[in-house]
This record gives sequence, structure tokens and C-alpha cells, in this order.
Amino acid sequence: MFKKNKKSVFRILSILIQLFFRKYPSVFFVIKWLFVTAIIGILIGCASAFFLQTLEWATQFRENQLWIIVFLPLGGFLVGLLYYYFGKDVEAGNNLLLESIQEPAKTIAFKMAPMVYLGTIITHFFGGSAGREGTALQMAAAIADQFSKPLKLSGEDRRILIISAIAAGFGSVFGTPFAGAIFGLEVSLAGRIKYKALFPAISASIIADLITKSLNTHHTEYIISFVPSISFLNIVYAVIAGLFFGVCAASFSKTIHKTGDFFKSKISYAPLRPLIGGIIVLLSVWLMGTTKYLGLGIPTILDSFSQQLPAYDFALKAIITIITLASGFKGGEVTPLFFIGATLGNALGYFIPLPLALLAGMGFVAVFAGATNTPIACSIMAFELFGVECGVYVVIACVVSYLFSGQNSIYKSQIIGKPKNKRYWKRDEYL
Repeated sequence: MFKKNKKSVFRILSILIQLFFRKYPSVFFVIKWLFVTAIIGILIGCASAFFLQTLEWATQFRENQLWIIVFLPLGGFLVGLLYYYFGKDVEAGNNLLLESIQEPAKTIAFKMAPMVYLGTIITHFFGGSAGREGTALQMAAAIADQFSKPLKLSGEDRRILIISAIAAGFGSVFGTPFAGAIFGLEVSLAGRIKYKALFPAISASIIADLITKSLNTHHTEYIISFVPSISFLNIVYAVIAGLFFGVCAASFSKTIHKTGDFFKSKISYAPLRPLIGGIIVLLSVWLMGTTKYLGLGIPTILDSFSQQLPAYDFALKAIITIITLASGFKGGEVTPLFFIGATLGNALGYFIPLPLALLAGMGFVAVFAGATNTPIACSIMAFELFGVECGVYVVIACVVSYLFSGQNSIYKSQIIGKPKNKRYWKRDEYL
């Protein structure tokens, strides 16, 4: 009798649970993605912490032993050999991630993570001008996608998984979890946001950021001490600055793609491309007589917030970065874009009467917004890095930069979901 009653109770409970989930399907969605993002968030957070700490070691070693940059061409050749013989299927980098979101195919090879890590550390160790976001995103996606088969995720769920991984990688590497979440959503299809992935992206990014910070990982702090009151004239100044940032972003995106195509057309053996690129960078450093444009360039970014710098800093950093990455070195474009944007904003201080730190902060995020078509994520990033006081100015700068950067992106595989220019609009999209 007791056994029959026990079975009846379990049956009733089972029916009630089924009815509950049918009425509130979002509960199951939240529980499912909390579980998934907890796993990938912890792993990605650990990977980002390890990457950032070893990258800082490589940077400090190079800065204390500057003679090592003479081996930059050999470092480039090593990176080229690594990818030519072992990594052709993951060489597309961030473009492969975007393609996997658009058309989920085979699982992203796990080897992408160690390969892009090694390639980036070698690049920075010998002085190449590159960033870190590309490495963080690729490591994150390669780690996360290994769970798509064991968890038996559908094609749609796999898209959400990769978006969440991108969010976690970005949020943890820059210490900006909310910007990371929105970046993952925006960059996957510019102009359209996949709201179904919003909760997983936020969850993964926050968890990864918490793990990274818990492992004593340092993030650079930027300060905008004074923000002027909003006025019509100041808004006009912000729009003008945004225009410059957008043109800069478009020029960078176009030039890096054309330079990459040039290297490929002139040098058939891939490992020789970064070797030649390294020689060009080395000669440039010798001619300029400074190493300030190598590596991440964090000290110069910080200086742009506090003192007037030479007006050409942004252009020279752009040239060195384009040669480094277009020739085949590994890393990312984002931190160099922060440098380019901050120093361009600093240069605009010569004729735009806004505070120097505010202009630098606006450029920091706005050039990046134009180059990646992610104005919302970059605006939120500014709030997280500089404080909400600068809100109106950075939002204007990011949106105007996004509009004036045209149909361009540093990511070749990025799809522009909503064209920015009226002549590209399709009438049926708005019916």
C-alpha cells in the first residue's frame, strides 16, 4: 500500500512539474543556461587570467630587455611556421567564430586555443604591435564549443554557446562584463541583436569576469576627472569628434584588409610573411627612434588622458599595427584601436575645446565602435571603465563613429544586419 501511494505521489509531482514548465518555459531556459554558462564561464575565466598574467610577464620582460626586439622577424617566422604546418584550419581566427555563429558546422578545433595563445605571446614577447581581444575570444570559443556535442546542443543552442563564449572572453579580458555581453550579441550580426542569447551572454560574461578577478588579475584603470555640462555647442564638438573617429575606424579596417591581401599576393610561402613584416616593423622602430608603438602601448594610452601628446601618435601606431597583423602575427586589433582612438582624441584636443581626458576616452571606445560595428557595447564599456558621467559624450561619439565608418569592419566575416546608409536599404525590410 505504501509503495502504491509513493508511486502516486511521484506521478502527481511529475505531472505538476511538467505543467509548471509548460506554463513557464523560461524557467527551464534559465536553469539550463545557468548550468552551461557556469561551466564555460569558470573555464574561460581561468584561461583569461592565465593569458593576461603571462602576457604581462612577456611585456615586462621585453620592456626590461629591449634588445630582444631584434628577433621580432624570427618570432614572426616561428608563428608563421606554427600556423602553416599545424593550424591552417583555425587560422581564420575571429572570422571563424563569426562564421560558426552564422552557419554552425563542425566543432571549432580545441587546438585554436593553445595556438593563438602561443602566437600572441610570441608576438608580444618580441615586440609586435597587437592586442589581446582576438586571443581571448578564440580561446573562449574553442573551449566552449567542446561542450556542444557532450551536451547535445542544437544548431541554435550552439550559436548561443559561441556568442556567450565571445561575451565571456571579452568581458573577462577587459574587466567589463556588461560590455562583453553586449559585444558578443552585437558583433555576431551588426545591426541586429539576438535577444534569446542575452541571458546566457550576460551570465557567461559575469561569471568569467568574477573568476578572472578572483585570480588576482590586474586590469588597467582609466580616469576622466572632469566632464563638462551638456550644451548645444559641446554636443556639436562631440559629433565632430565622432566623425573623425569613424573615418579613422573605416581607414584602419580597409587598410588592414588590403595590406593582408598584398602580403598574400606577393609572398606565397606563408611563414615568410610575418618574417618580412617583422623586418619592416624593426626598421620602422629604428627610423622613429622609439619603441612606444610596440606591444599593447598601455603607458601611452594612460598618458593620452593626462597630457598633450604628438598629434601623429595615432597614425604611427596604426601603421605599425597594420603591418604586424596583416603580415601574419597573432593577437587582436582592439587594444591597438584603443591606443589609436585615445591618441586621436588627444590630438583633437589641439582644436576641439573639450577636456583632454574626455576626448581621449571618447576616442578610446569610439574608434573601436566604428571598426567593429558595436556602438552599444562600446558605450557600455565607457560607463564601466570611465564612469557614467561621460555618458552623453561617449554615446554620441560611438554612434557617430559607427555611422561614419560605413559598411566596414576589422572582421571580414561580420555580416551587417541593418545597412547604415539609406541607399542600401531594402523597402521590404520596413513593410
